[in-house]
Amino acid sequence: MATPLTVAFHTLGCKLNFSESSSIRRSFEDQGYSTVDFEDGADIYVLNTCSVTDFADKKCRYEVRRALKYAPQAKIVVVGCYAQLKPDEIANIPGVDLVLGAAEKFNILNYIDGISKSSDKGMVIAGEVKEANSFHDAFSFGDRTRSFLKVQDGCDYKCSFCTIPQARGSSRSDTIENVVSNAHKIAELGVKEIVLTGVNLGDFGNGTEVIEGLKPKKEALFIDLIKALDDMEGINRYRISSIEPNLLTEEIINFVAQSQKFVPHFHVPLQSGSDKILKTMRRRYARNLYQERVAWIKNKMPHCCIGVDVIVGFPGETDVDFMDTYHFLNDLDISYLHVFTYSERANTPAAEMGNPVNMEKRRERNEMLRILSQKKKIAFTNPFIGSTKPVLFEHAKEQGMMSGFTDNYIKVSLPFEASLINTIREVRLLKLDESCESVISELI
Repeated sequence: MATPLTVAFHTLGCKLNFSESSSIRRSFEDQGYSTVDFEDGADIYVLNTCSVTDFADKKCRYEVRRALKYAPQAKIVVVGCYAQLKPDEIANIPGVDLVLGAAEKFNILNYIDGISKSSDKGMVIAGEVKEANSFHDAFSFGDRTRSFLKVQDGCDYKCSFCTIPQARGSSRSDTIENVVSNAHKIAELGVKEIVLTGVNLGDFGNGTEVIEGLKPKKEALFIDLIKALDDMEGINRYRISSIEPNLLTEEIINFVAQSQKFVPHFHVPLQSGSDKILKTMRRRYARNLYQERVAWIKNKMPHCCIGVDVIVGFPGETDVDFMDTYHFLNDLDISYLHVFTYSERANTPAAEMGNPVNMEKRRERNEMLRILSQKKKIAFTNPFIGSTKPVLFEHAKEQGMMSGFTDNYIKVSLPFEASLINTIREVRLLKLDESCESVISELI
């Protein structure tokens, strides 16, 4: 009997990419391939790329070189957002054999046999992004205690800095029936927590059938989805990965507040605390709406964790605009920040705007908000020291310690004990560790 071919994966970017990589991996395994670790050397390497920052090219080249170091004769396939946006650029990276676009990546097995290592340039199979008009379900399993469940893809928003609509196409969704079916499959695998993922998660419900050029019919709402999942047995926790403030309705917040399964944790992109900059970003809200959403969450769930995305150094952002953002965030009852330094992305309106912010100032502003984020995290965590919270423990083992997350997303750590992996246990939170990234705890 022939030795099965091996395949290894490396995923860059968001939770959605991780869910899709996991599903692509299972399609290989269903055809008899054996999955191995990246460093073990594989016959085929699949790199799932991201395009959110200007480091996409560097990261992709680095991972290709790393794959060839472990397996010089391996076939290397690149998929993901970067592959859709710049397929020819990737095809010219030495060692890349195949580049697949957004509409082609889920049919990767149809193209593997056509790969040739003799060509100086990788083969490109990437149609226009409008061809990515169907929904392919996906969920992650095996690499984390939690499962990332894809329920929505693409985006109809036209934010001036973003390439995601060019990389993933228009907004489209799974059906509630199929999402629930996938949640049942995940539950049968023993997973305790599902993280709902998508490009624009709150826009869930768009169908995929386009009739006479009209936008697909809205077949459901996000609130309908979470109500259906809440009724399902077998999953202890659901977490909403990220949701736009204009789509985070009071009805959704009220439902999460009374749910026993949807955890008190929201990640809500802000991007800027300046109404002027929000307008040039083409965001669909002003900062007062964001303020109202945070206030409503805290009114219903004072213990709720709220994470925020924010971009610094957007074209035209003056010192006054940045300090507007800084003071706005400082005054908000939020828990942590994800800070992004603006980078010019080709074929976006923002890249053509005047008044760019110099890189030194962008870095300074990034550092200021990172320090603020640390302060916010400590201020959010400290009131829970001495209390007891349910924690889902992870697989990771670092220096004899293991970690997990409370329902409201406080990271805790305690001495490693294998029997705790993938269990939810009550712990007492004792004190923040030296890094202020985790709370040292003890079992109750």
